[in-house]
Amino acid sequence: MIHPLVGESNAKFPLFSALSNRDSGASSFGTSRIIGMGLLLSKKVSGSNMKRTVSKTWDCLRPRTTNAYGRHAQDRVLEEEAPQIAETSPSLKVLPGQAFPLGVSEVENGINFAIFSQHATAIVLCLFLPQRGKKDRMDDLMVELTLDADVNRTGDIWHICVEDLPRSNVLYGYCIDGPRDWHQGHRFDNSTVLIDPYAKLVEGRRFFGDASNKWSKFLGTYDFDSLPFDWGDNYKVPSIPEKDLVIYEMNVRAFTADKSSGLDPNVRGSYLGVIEKIPHLLDLGINAVELLPVFEFDEFEFQRRPNPRDHMINTWGYSTINFFAPMSRYASAGGGPIKASREFKEMVKALHGAGIEVILDVVYNHTNEADDENPYTTSFRGIDNKVYYMVDLNNEGQLLNFSGCGNTLNCNHPMVMELILDSLRHWVIEYHVDGFRFDLASVLCRGTDGSPLNAPPIIREIAKDDILSRCKIIAEPWDCGGLYLVGRFPNWDRWAEWNGKYRDDLRRFIKGDPGTKGNFATRVAGSSDLYKVNKRKPYHSVNFVIAHDGFTLYDLVSYNSKHNNANGEGGKDGTNDNFSWNCGFEGETADAKIKALRSRQMKNFHLALMCSQGTPMMLMGDEYGHTRYGNNNSYGHDTAINHFLWGQLDSRKRDRFRFFKEVIKFRRMHHVFGRENFLEKKDVTWHEDNWDNYESKFLAFTLHANNGGDIYLAFNTHDFFVKVAIPSPPANRRWFRVVDTNLESPKDFVSEGVPGIGSAYNVAPYSSILLEAKL
Repeated sequence: MIHPLVGESNAKFPLFSALSNRDSGASSFGTSRIIGMGLLLSKKVSGSNMKRTVSKTWDCLRPRTTNAYGRHAQDRVLEEEAPQIAETSPSLKVLPGQAFPLGVSEVENGINFAIFSQHATAIVLCLFLPQRGKKDRMDDLMVELTLDADVNRTGDIWHICVEDLPRSNVLYGYCIDGPRDWHQGHRFDNSTVLIDPYAKLVEGRRFFGDASNKWSKFLGTYDFDSLPFDWGDNYKVPSIPEKDLVIYEMNVRAFTADKSSGLDPNVRGSYLGVIEKIPHLLDLGINAVELLPVFEFDEFEFQRRPNPRDHMINTWGYSTINFFAPMSRYASAGGGPIKASREFKEMVKALHGAGIEVILDVVYNHTNEADDENPYTTSFRGIDNKVYYMVDLNNEGQLLNFSGCGNTLNCNHPMVMELILDSLRHWVIEYHVDGFRFDLASVLCRGTDGSPLNAPPIIREIAKDDILSRCKIIAEPWDCGGLYLVGRFPNWDRWAEWNGKYRDDLRRFIKGDPGTKGNFATRVAGSSDLYKVNKRKPYHSVNFVIAHDGFTLYDLVSYNSKHNNANGEGGKDGTNDNFSWNCGFEGETADAKIKALRSRQMKNFHLALMCSQGTPMMLMGDEYGHTRYGNNNSYGHDTAINHFLWGQLDSRKRDRFRFFKEVIKFRRMHHVFGRENFLEKKDVTWHEDNWDNYESKFLAFTLHANNGGDIYLAFNTHDFFVKVAIPSPPANRRWFRVVDTNLESPKDFVSEGVPGIGSAYNVAPYSSILLEAKL
């Protein structure tokens, strides 16, 4: 989850300011009118009493006003300029249209537009039509079609069908007016062109982080010209059982954005870049990627006004503009939304072809539109704020903020619930994704007034939906309002959870905190105290030590405290509860003993994670020891702080990377680690009679396999050697040492095992061992 957008926003700069000064009577007709600073044509459109306004190019949108984004406003006062008037208007015939489906659809007699707004009193459809011979979209012809509530409204759905529109390359949005009663939760402002919530594609700036186009507007678009994507005759989804998953959390852009990726500059940081690096994922041994948000977002949102974070670029993407459109700037070579859509499918197809599932990190708890103090209105707020967001009608209609980002999506309102379900189905049907991880999912467990619900309708519908039935569904079971539901998330025996207690208990034990051995044992055994309820399984616990927010694995063993000054907030952002240990020195050091200890600790964490019952998840870059230099909230850095550094991977392939990949493959080859059901007495022997000793920091246990191939594990987090008695192996078998994290590579992992294990083993300080019983 991204750091809360406290005080962040856009300061009311409309997307198309020339559409300002409309009033709620926009549906009244006239022969001409002044909008902004230019005289625009107004004509009746054939086929309806629809008012149409036609303007030549976006240049008409030049109000004489201070830039409300705030940044360098004195340099961005727009001069009064009369626009060029279109000599001929396009011949467009309009029909009443139909209410469903929402969004844009191709119908027999044209292109249908449908949008929900319960409280709107007037809606104008704004079309931006490409001009022949013009490549610059600033040369588009803008056409406004005012919808008639008596003709173009069915219930709360406004709709219109337009004949003779191009089947692609048209940009569109809506200007919407309604009650101006702030205290009732309304935020209507008909001066802003809004993105259709159901737009399947969104056009904005073409290149990620292009500062020359920082103020780019975002509009919906559609594509009915392209042929259906060819998934191939032999294509199939991997359909990996949840108990067998090994998840790799990664960021599409950061994975290949660095020059060290060796990719063509046009491919770096793109969906196609991921395809190029599939061999690395296969070598590592993971079989599922969990992609940080890939829905359209504005990476420059922090730079809309002067603020302590206006130097940063949103690289994590937890600030959704639209829930249907793939992030367009992840297309190669600035290809735009249509190319992004196709290349996303190519990425999924390639990953599936390699046997790797695709899970999306989705953000349905809030949007990019921030708070009431500094709103960034692009869609929902201007369409029907009172419906789309939770508002406190007992407090002057203020937005409720359980997301920490200024607003909270009203997830259990029937229309918002349907939006979420339609979005999820779209990603499964259109893009073939395999599952979803829901950011701050406890928000989805709140009613329209923000109160917690025992049986949230949206959570149940996701669990029961036929189209989503094959999908993995994973909750981040907390929010910023204190609704902590780890082990208690409403689940209908379907929902898995990010197990935050697993993370904390493993961190504390491995770093040597006293009194944590029992909790460590519970977590590696599958957290039955949390998940052994009804028909839930061990794999409903998504186990992780590291995730995108927080320390990397290297930083977890290198820093006692966060170092977030680069974020611009004086180190106030990011969590203070890291349960980290720097192994004797804060940050980088040349001390060989400290470096060796850190290496052991990283291996200890990885071994414990991959040998635990449940679903393991690791973070991109931990396989080579990526550092963010102690920054535990690096959401705003499009630099080496977040980028995967392929040169460092190459330099560590023979030691650290080798250990990580071998342990992953060992897990996948030994089903004793990924059981379908919780451990019973016959499945495990705990070699422990000292559970109540607060100072004990040693744990050993044997996992019993049906075929006699038992696995013995021991973890020593004391600062001294522990000589431990080794139990007798099963009949006709001998113990072979596979792992000793105290040893240097390649002796730290020997896949075939090292024989000669006697009746005792001297386990080094801060180290762990794994023995396998073999014939």
